[in-house]
Amino acid sequence: MRLDKFLKVSRLIKRRTVANEACDAGRVLVNDKAAKASLNVKEGDIIEIGFGTKAVKVEVLNVQETVKKEEAKELYRYL
Repeated sequence: MRLDKFLKVSRLIKRRTVANEACDAGRVLVNDKAAKASLNVKEGDIIEIGFGTKAVKVEVLNVQETVKKEEAKELYRYL
């Protein structure tokens, strides 16, 4: 699954366009490398997102095309 879509489905970032812009600005790292929005995300990947002064680091546990709001937190684990 594309990185921008995973960020939207997992609700780490609310909209796909915002996820796209964050990737273009270099604020999203996957496995400690700057990632483009089109990068394929798989289970076990470590995603780090810079939100202003703080950073959020998560591990991908599951990749699904669609998921309910309540189950979105099961797609990743905070590190």
